[in-house]
Amino acid sequence: MPEEGARTDAAGDSGGVPFYRPVGGECELFEKAHRLKLPLLLKGPTGCGKTRFVAHVTARLGLPLYTVACHDDLTAADLTGRYLLKGGETVWTDGPLTRAVRNGGVCYLDEVVEARKDVTVVL
Repeated sequence: MPEEGARTDAAGDSGGVPFYRPVGGECELFEKAHRLKLPLLLKGPTGCGKTRFVAHVTARLGLPLYTVACHDDLTAADLTGRYLLKGGETVWTDGPLTRAVRNGGVCYLDEVVEARKDVTVVL
């Protein structure tokens, strides 16, 4: 299991694009939103395929995918980053949201409705 917020291979172990069967024009809509640099909110019940869809489209586009499981203990610093002590020095460590922005990837906030308001305000 990858570390929380770590870059994941959207294709999984197979190295290919994860299977996803489109039911409309959602893949093209995602790709167009990405080209226009527009954010997307995917809404649906648990288990309906939102995570698989994001993994499929990011792999298809060759984009790095950073997945964060949101919960009520998640902080804004968990998303953006924080200063940490390493070897006696204080160094900035990017969070998954910042890494996605810097690397031109996608930060998928799984179950974002579970995050506190003070966390979602950074979005």
